[in-house]
This record gives sequence, C-alpha cells and structure tokens, in this order.
Amino acid sequence: MAEATEPKSLPEAEKKKEQSLPFYQLFSFADKYDWMLMIAGSLGAIIHGSSMPFFFLLFGEMVNGFGKNQSDLKTMTEEVAKDCMLDVHWRKKYLEAVLRQDVGFFDTDARTGDIVFSVSTDTLLVQDAISEKVENFIHYLSTFLAGLVVGFVSAWRLALLSVAVIPGIAFAGGLYAYTLTSLTSKSRESYANVGIIAEQAIAQVRTVYSYVGESKALNSYSDAIQNTLKLGYKAGMAKGLGLGCTYGIACMSWALVFWYAGVFIRNGQTDGGKAFTAIFSAIVGGMSLGQSFSNLGAFSKGKTAGYKLMEIIKQKPSIVQDPLDGKCLAEVNGNIEFKDTVAVVGGSGSGKSTVVSLIERFYDPNQGQVLLDNADIKTLQLKWLRDQIGLVNQEPALFATTILENILYGKPDATMDEVEAAASAANAHSSITLLPSGYNTQVGERGVQLSGGQKQRIAIARAMLKNPKILLLDEATSAPDAGSESIVQEALDCLMVGRTTVVVAHRLSTIRNVESIAVIQQGQVVEIGTHEELVAKAGAYASLIRFQEMVRNKDFSNPSTHRSRSS
Repeated sequence: MAEATEPKSLPEAEKKKEQSLPFYQLFSFADKYDWMLMIAGSLGAIIHGSSMPFFFLLFGEMVNGFGKNQSDLKTMTEEVAKDCMLDVHWRKKYLEAVLRQDVGFFDTDARTGDIVFSVSTDTLLVQDAISEKVENFIHYLSTFLAGLVVGFVSAWRLALLSVAVIPGIAFAGGLYAYTLTSLTSKSRESYANVGIIAEQAIAQVRTVYSYVGESKALNSYSDAIQNTLKLGYKAGMAKGLGLGCTYGIACMSWALVFWYAGVFIRNGQTDGGKAFTAIFSAIVGGMSLGQSFSNLGAFSKGKTAGYKLMEIIKQKPSIVQDPLDGKCLAEVNGNIEFKDTVAVVGGSGSGKSTVVSLIERFYDPNQGQVLLDNADIKTLQLKWLRDQIGLVNQEPALFATTILENILYGKPDATMDEVEAAASAANAHSSITLLPSGYNTQVGERGVQLSGGQKQRIAIARAMLKNPKILLLDEATSAPDAGSESIVQEALDCLMVGRTTVVVAHRLSTIRNVESIAVIQQGQVVEIGTHEELVAKAGAYASLIRFQEMVRNKDFSNPSTHRSRSS
C-alpha cells in the first residue's frame, strides 16, 4: 500500500516559543575572511571610540596650564564590505534551503509571499544588524567606557556620580529593546500578509476583473495595511519613549554632575581642569551610551528576521508524509517494461496524479516501494533520479522570462540548434518564429501572453530538450483548446518514441494504442490490461468509455454547445 499525504507542519507551540534568533547566530555564515575584517573593524571602532575621552583628559591638563600636549588623532575605523558579503551568504543559504524542501512543504507551510518577503526584506534587516550597526555599537560603548576611566582618573567623585545614573539609562534602553523586538515581530508578519494580498490580487488580476472584485481586493488590502499602520504607531511610540527616556535621564545626570562639580571646585576638592575633564568625559560617555541604545532597534529587527530565515534554513526536508488524513493509494501493483507506455485512468480524485508524484518522488509512500530497475527509488540519488524523468503537466508551468529561457530549463547548456530542433519536434518552432521577438519573446507571468496550446508545446519542447529516459504525462492534452489539441497530441506522440512513458489520461481516445492501461478507483487499481482486453471485460474501463461517448454525443447533438466551443 502506498500513501501520499500532507507533510506535518512544525508544532504551533514550538513556533511561538521563540520569535527571535540569538544575536551571535546572525554570523553563522561568516567565513575566516569575514571574521578577519570584522575583528579589524571592531578594533578600529574601540580605538576610535576611546579617543574622545582621552582627548578631554589632555584638554583638561591644558586648561590647568600644566603644559601643552599635541595629539595627532586619526580615525582608525574603515568601512569594510563584509556587510555585503554576509548579506549574499544569507540570501544564498535561504534560497538553497527553500529549494531543498520537499513538495509537501509548499503544499502546506509555505506561501510565495512569505518566501519573497524573506528573501527581499529579512535579509536586508539581518545585513543592517550585522554590518555598520555592530561597529557603531562598539564605537559608542568604547567611548562610554573610556569616558568612565578618564573621569575616575580625573575626579573620581564626579565619575562615581555619573556611574550612579547608569542603571536608570540601562533599564530604559533594555525596556525599549524588549518592546521593540515584540512589535517588530508582529509588524513583520503584518507586512508579509499585506504583501501576500497584493501579490495574489496582481497574479490573479484577470479573475479579479472578471468578477468585478477590485473593491473587495482593495478593502482586503486596506484592512491589512491598517493593522500594519497601528503596529507602526506603537513602534514609533516605543522608539520615541525609549530614546526620550534614555536621553532625558542622561541630560538630568549631566545637570546634576555640573552642579556637584561647582560644589567640589568651591570646596577645593578638585580643580577646574580635572572637573572639566571628568564632566565632559561623562557627557560624551552618556551621549555615546544613548547613541549605542539606538542601535538596539536594528539588532532586535535583525534577530527577528534571522529567526524567520534560520527556521527555514535549519528545517530538514522530509519527503515522507506523516499525517493520516491524506488521500491513500492502496494495492497499486504493476510493472512497466522498458520503453513501454502505460496509461493511468480513473475518475476525478481517484489518485491518478498521485502515481506521477510518487514516481517523481515528490512524496514517499508510507508503505510499499517504487522500484526502478529493481532498486527502491529511495536509495537512488534524488538529483540523478529526476534527471532521468521528464514531466509535462496538465497546466504548463512557464517562468516569467523568454521562450528561449523556458525551453533551456530542460538543458541549460544546450545550443540554439538543439533548442530549435526540440521546438520543431514539439510543433512549436513555426509559431515561435512568427512572433515579433521570436525565441526572445517574453511569455509573461505564468505564460499569460501565450495560448494554452502554445504553452503546452513549449513545455513539451523543454521536455524534449532534456531527453529523459522516463516520461510522465499528467493529463497533458486536457488544457489546450480544441484547435491545438491535435497538434499537441502529435508532439506528445513524437516525444514518447523510445521512452518509458506513464500517461495520466483524461480523454480515453488518446490511449487506445498503449501497451497497458491501469484503471484506478478510490486509490486502488481495479483493472489492468490493453484497450481491447478491458473493453471485453465490460468493467470499469468500459464504463468510462461509454460515459465519455455519451457526453461527446450529447455535445454534438447540442448546436449551441458546439458553437460555443468552436468560437
């Protein structure tokens, strides 16, 4: 027995348990060269950040008249290109992980809008968090620490007073970062939903127009964007209050330090130069501490975005489908000889297309085996297996690029002569050359610029260029219009020559000459044999033929139906 079921999604509790990534994991894909650049940049940031308080120390000595000290200060931090390289690493790893997932992942867990949003937006947030924001944070923190050191050396009482207000600043900054992290996670999900609504409306724009659904689409988008706007207001309030409290506490501490400095100088506990050094070291240190907290927003956004990316990168593809509520195939037994053509027929939902998915190993059976030359396909290298198989679906899958690029998908290194030969064999070359741009014609989103027959013939040309040993035709003649069906069927007949072929057929008239026909009902093979043998049995196959003939005769006897189909 073979079962094709939906993949088990991640447990909801596990998804909600953690919504951000530990900051150090944002550097997971940094190589030795990246680390060398980051260390050099960090050292430069530390030196640069520490230079200002020491400058005040020298300036304070000058005020007291103890001599002049010329300082040749040089900025040692340099902008390095590591942020761009790490961004490329994150994008590449994420897309590799997405393309590595099994088909069941896209059936249940993934939405195109989510994936596109992560590739285009989340990677930029991670890049922002691990590039100049890290160096800025180190720079400002170094300035603050150096200011404390200089302040304690110059006037320890004033420096101690400055330290006393640090917990208040740290508390305000920590609360700000925590609140912003939560709002960032919610805002990211809201933006993704907004993008999905827009993507679906644009992708299905003909359906939207035909059902006059513009207002409904706009209302859905407006409702989603309003939620995002509310989260934006909250995030703006959090940023304003967080930074305002941080800077407010810092300013109040400066006022307190200035007042005490005057008291200490009046009492002879320090001199003006040392007080100047301690005060301005504290001021610069406090300002730097406040500026360092402004980078926490980028860190929190990067951690949230990194969690979403790493969730996919670390997800192991599992082709075996665990849930028990999917459709099942039971007692599907049979052999296909080399270069034979076998047709699979049955009613809608009987499991015909599932047979194709099992051969392509889009899914694995929970029980039973799919054998190729007596070898379980689970033991074969997946890339090699799929290289041997050509698939032509009911609905041709074309990419939004040129006709040439779509055909080359079957064999990327093919020559133009090979492409034209494949297109000619698929009865597509003549129609392609009639187009203004020929093979460089843009087909549009999902091939919208082409007719159903043209799309199908291009898909057949792509399969011909691949030159597979095994051919899978999943109702490949049911999509084209009546005028091009015979042309498509002729191209398919040419493609099937010399190849082991499995045909999932809707029109039984197209499979009369195949070597074997399997009839599937409710996931079970109920009949196997040639066309003549199955007709003679007067069983399920014969019933399907009688039903289709009855429908066809009814259509021809109804002139209005016939005219509408031919129009």
